[in-house]
Amino acid sequence: MKKLRKQITKNQFTFLLILLMVISVFSVSNSKIQAQETSQQIPTDKNIFADIAAETNDGVVKITTEVKIKSSSNQFYNDPFYRYFFGNQLPESDEPRTREGYGSGFIVSKDGYIVTNQHVVNAADNVEVTINGFEEPVPAEIVWSDFNLDLAVLKVDVDKDLTALELGNSDNLRPGDWAVAIGNPFGFEHTVTAGVISALGRPIRVPTNTGQVRKYTNLIQLDAAINPGNSGGPLLNIDGKVIGINTAVSSQGQGIGFAIPVNEIKGIINELKRTGEVTRPWLGVSFRGINEDIQEYFKLENDNGVLIMGTADDSPAAKAGLQKYDIIKEIDQQAIKGTDDLVEIINNKEIGEKVMIRVIRNGQSEVVFAKIGKRPDRM
Repeated sequence: MKKLRKQITKNQFTFLLILLMVISVFSVSNSKIQAQETSQQIPTDKNIFADIAAETNDGVVKITTEVKIKSSSNQFYNDPFYRYFFGNQLPESDEPRTREGYGSGFIVSKDGYIVTNQHVVNAADNVEVTINGFEEPVPAEIVWSDFNLDLAVLKVDVDKDLTALELGNSDNLRPGDWAVAIGNPFGFEHTVTAGVISALGRPIRVPTNTGQVRKYTNLIQLDAAINPGNSGGPLLNIDGKVIGINTAVSSQGQGIGFAIPVNEIKGIINELKRTGEVTRPWLGVSFRGINEDIQEYFKLENDNGVLIMGTADDSPAAKAGLQKYDIIKEIDQQAIKGTDDLVEIINNKEIGEKVMIRVIRNGQSEVVFAKIGKRPDRM
């Protein structure tokens, strides 16, 4: 009996030993599988950021601009928008001078179209682009720009094909996706930074000294380092495709940068490639919203409408007789509650279409008619 018990105990021990070995082998195998899966999810294990930088480097350019300024009282010197992005980098002087600026851009066609921010080339008298493979900077022409979108397209004429970056789809982005920014922060060429997309659809408002407000309504927020000089450069996904245009850095915190989704420029690029120009409806007014002071000064019943701050020369607004300090209340009997309404209504009009505009002028309601024009390429 005792011998039988010993035999059973021995068999039990052998069974437990085999079971432990099987569990151990399974655990090791499972750990290896998990490690392999994790390594596939962490791009730094194969230095993919370096691969992206190497593959796209020739498609990223440095943009240098020159603006002739008569004195420090010039509107651009005190422009809050420039202060927002560039800080107090301009010297105080009453002597005529040329102010040099810099930014980034990226090539979108082999025949020389380059995308950047409008604020990078705004009011520039001369624009040059530094491209890999060229000994000297190449002169560039601003073929299209838009204040509200803060986007611009340049064109360079060179005797060889350029390296164009592939455009991705910014509608497919998710918070947490990897992102790589390439640009020229503080003039340091082809600087690479990486991080993740923190959020989507972020709004920012940047005022200018003319009373206009540059409103970004759909920015990509990221934690990759963005600094002055990065503006206009590409934001790339993990596949090396452009998903955004690096635009701004928060002045109130560190590690918060912003980029314009690339889908906002795709239609412009395609139209330029196809026709050589961009056609957009235009009224030709600068304007601002109605605040409490304006409402009180003009004795308005409410804050609906927009205040005209000026009209462009030879614009549809000027030809129609719209004047500075007119308050636009309606267009084609559609109420204008604020600046967004005005922009949306005009953008949905056809070039050559006649519109009826109701304004308040000197306390009286008046109606004027304007014919929508084609927006100039440089705005």
